[in-house]
Amino acid sequence: MSDLTTSPHQRQNILNNRYALQAAEQHLSLGGVAFEGQTVFTKQQVMGLFDISDATVERYIASHGDELRGNGYAVLRGRKLNEFKSLVDVSLINEGNKAPVLGVFNFRAVLNLAMLLTDSERAKAIRSRVLDIVMDVLAQRSGGHTKYINQRDEGYLMASFQEKSYHKQFTDAVDHCVEGNHWKYGRYTNLIYQSIFQENAAEYRKVLKLAEKDNIRETMYSEVLNLIASYESGLAHELEKASKRLGRKLTQQEADDELLQLESHPLYRPFIVDARTKMASRDLGFRDALHQKLQAYVQSVPEADFERFLGETSQSLEQRLSDPETLAVFKRLKDR
Repeated sequence: MSDLTTSPHQRQNILNNRYALQAAEQHLSLGGVAFEGQTVFTKQQVMGLFDISDATVERYIASHGDELRGNGYAVLRGRKLNEFKSLVDVSLINEGNKAPVLGVFNFRAVLNLAMLLTDSERAKAIRSRVLDIVMDVLAQRSGGHTKYINQRDEGYLMASFQEKSYHKQFTDAVDHCVEGNHWKYGRYTNLIYQSIFQENAAEYRKVLKLAEKDNIRETMYSEVLNLIASYESGLAHELEKASKRLGRKLTQQEADDELLQLESHPLYRPFIVDARTKMASRDLGFRDALHQKLQAYVQSVPEADFERFLGETSQSLEQRLSDPETLAVFKRLKDR
């Protein structure tokens, strides 16, 4: 886990996880004032909470204002300010400032500030506790198996099923249309992986710390599986077409050229970028696994993804397979 004070993506991954925020608010008990359905803190409260000065708070608001505002720091004025003042003790407001505005932090913004402060031992302690809470929440909501958190996505089963079908077409095409021994299947699979996410199977396995018995495709997100299936289907088509045109099997170099033409097609470019971004960002956010070759694609995991993989509609693969309706759908697909 990166140092939160220097990693905006890691900070936002925590702040976008509403389940971790709910647990943190419950366990940290930082205080605050109930206002408009949430807990908010005045600058005076924040200063006391982190044992910092007014100037320090203002410095961080100035240097990280966009981030703090995006996570709930707000300036009250007019009717809202009057309503807030009627709820709190005057000692919580700097009455020396007669300007008709007041900056307040909601709980999310307070955690955001705690992750930024480098000159507060209290903030450091809160950061450490929050990281523990995040790990506990991930383990609890994923059933303790973040290695297979990808399978909690409702789109995973269909993507996995379709990919297996296209993989059979791909291996048949390699068998019938390309010269070489049985090692050629693994070779072209690795070339597809490297084209999509810049790692071969061994490198991917190392990043995710997978055992030899683990099937690596069972750990891949549905978007990645769909793109692999698209590659396999497209390459199978091109290999068969070229072999038929030449009236013989292709050499490995000729088959390599077909793959190079396929991956350079502009149709694939947005899907490759999307797959790399999702793999790099989700694996760092959910699995604490950094794909070094995809580091430039790392972004914060959006709130929607936390709902997708940890929310009420997410389920383990075992739960999905126990659903009679799901089984009926896959039986119909298999019988087509």
